[in-house]
Amino acid sequence: MLRDKRIYVVEDQPDLRTLVASVLTEYGYQVTGYATGREALAAIASEPPDLCLVDLGLPDMDGMAVIRRLHDDRPFGLIILTGRGGVSDRVLGLELGADDYIVKPFEPRELVARVSSVLRRTGQLAALSALSVTQAQDAELAPTARFADWCYDSGSLTLIRGDGAQERLSRAEADMLATFLRSPKRVLSREQLQGDCPDSDDIAFDRAIDVRVSRLRKKLGDDPRSPRLIKTVYGAGYLFASDIAWSGRR
Repeated sequence: MLRDKRIYVVEDQPDLRTLVASVLTEYGYQVTGYATGREALAAIASEPPDLCLVDLGLPDMDGMAVIRRLHDDRPFGLIILTGRGGVSDRVLGLELGADDYIVKPFEPRELVARVSSVLRRTGQLAALSALSVTQAQDAELAPTARFADWCYDSGSLTLIRGDGAQERLSRAEADMLATFLRSPKRVLSREQLQGDCPDSDDIAFDRAIDVRVSRLRKKLGDDPRSPRLIKTVYGAGYLFASDIAWSGRR
């Protein structure tokens, strides 16, 4: 269940930290608050949460620095809390791997909706990874997708090229690739690639999607000037142009 998840709130303003904790606790989440980035990083290293909300204006270090310290393959969701309304800050946070952002001031219902959305998405990826591990143990099979010269291992979030070279995907990149692999040779809009994020028409999310597509192309060796796998359909979105052969249960 989503509502028994552990959430860390990294916010230096006591009143706001208490408000966020109170709202989320009412919905059954287990919430712990931290006033500084260093306290939060120490807690994360000791016991990772299911989701972390990080304020950008922390007293000891910038929130972006906290986000940079967290690896792309972290096993938990990450939401930015920010009073900075500029697109550049939001885009930078998303490019660094944040799953969403919330601009202050915000409505409690918006907070809960965004938290639930990110927890659902991270939970789906965790379930897929757990499934692949179980299958590998029981049947020596993991859900894998073969396309072009690549094999994608969904359990380890790893791309394996025909010559044996490997590329590890971040969680965000893996989420996007999974969306492409579920719908090959179909045009997918940015909204579809974003999943169930609220306010999916926001320019910051549009730019973040473009950045993730660019990163996927780079790891796949897909020439951005003439891509053969992830094609741009101008005015509509992107299309994954390869046939997919799956092995293992999905």
